[in-house]
Amino acid sequence: MPAETLSRYVTRNSEILSREPVITGTRTSVRAIVGFWRLGIMPEEILNHLPHLTLAQVFDALSFYLDNQAEINEYIEANQVPDKLVHPSVRSVLGNP
Repeated sequence: MPAETLSRYVTRNSEILSREPVITGTRTSVRAIVGFWRLGIMPEEILNHLPHLTLAQVFDALSFYLDNQAEINEYIEANQVPDKLVHPSVRSVLGNP
C-alpha cells in the first residue's frame, strides 16, 4: 500500500514502522516528537534533538497528536521500556527513582 497522507507533514507508510504515523520523508514517528514534548521540551528545542526536522513539521506532528491522542498513546504504550530496564541514572533524571 502506498503512503497515506494524514496531514501536511504526517504520513503513514506500510514500509515504515508498520504504518505508524511519521514525518513525511523521514522515519521519525509522531510518537518520538510527542515523547520529547511530554518531557517538557519546547517545540523549538525539539529541533536540537531532531535537527533534520523543521519547526513546521514538529508543530504539525503535535497538532496531529492532539487530534489523534488515543492512537498515538497506543503506540507510546506499546513501545514503553519497562522500568526495570531503565538505567538508575536515567530514572533519577526523569524523577522515577
